[in-house]
Amino acid sequence: MEAGFARVLRIARATGLAGIEESISYGTPSLKLAGKFLARMKDDDTLVVKCPIPEKEMLMAAAPEVFFQTDHYVGYDSFLVRLSAAEDADIAGRLQAAWGMQAPKKFRK
Repeated sequence: MEAGFARVLRIARATGLAGIEESISYGTPSLKLAGKFLARMKDDDTLVVKCPIPEKEMLMAAAPEVFFQTDHYVGYDSFLVRLSAAEDADIAGRLQAAWGMQAPKKFRK
C-alpha cells in the first residue's frame, strides 16, 4: 500500500481541483491553494486537514478510527486523519472540503 504524502499527493491530483500546490508547513510536506493551507503531514500516518468545526465534530463522532484531534486542535478549524485507517475517498473528500474553504473566486469557475 502506498504510504504517507505520496498517497495524499496522488489523491489530491486525482481530485482535479484547480491550484493545489505542494509546499512545506512546519517542516513537513503540505498542500496549499494560492498560498493558503489545505493539509500537511503531521507524521508518517497522520494528515492535518483544514475543516469547518461543525463538520469536524460530526466526522470525528461518525468515524473516530479515521478522524480525530489532539488537544492542540480543539477549537481550531483543522483536524487529523489517520491515513492507515482512511479510504482514498475519505482523503479526497477532506481535501475537497478544505479546498472549498480556501478557494478564491478565480478557482471556483
